[in-house]
Amino acid sequence: MAMQADEIEAMIRAAIPDAVVEITDLAGDGDHYAARVTSASFAGKSRVAQHKAVYDALGGRMGGQLHALQLTTAVPN
Repeated sequence: MAMQADEIEAMIRAAIPDAVVEITDLAGDGDHYAARVTSASFAGKSRVAQHKAVYDALGGRMGGQLHALQLTTAVPN
């Protein structure tokens, strides 16, 4: 079963409360999304650590309910 964009956003915000999350459905099929996540909590963390925080927020749904996620992370200016 595919995930809805608002469900992905809610899971990320629950784990990273200050996050600004922008979700784009890339294929219109509910399985291929792009996410841009901006959070002050990413400051001083490597890109890998930032991405891991987002993937952890999704609770293991990557590769199952969520087939593909193009992820971009950033620290606010």
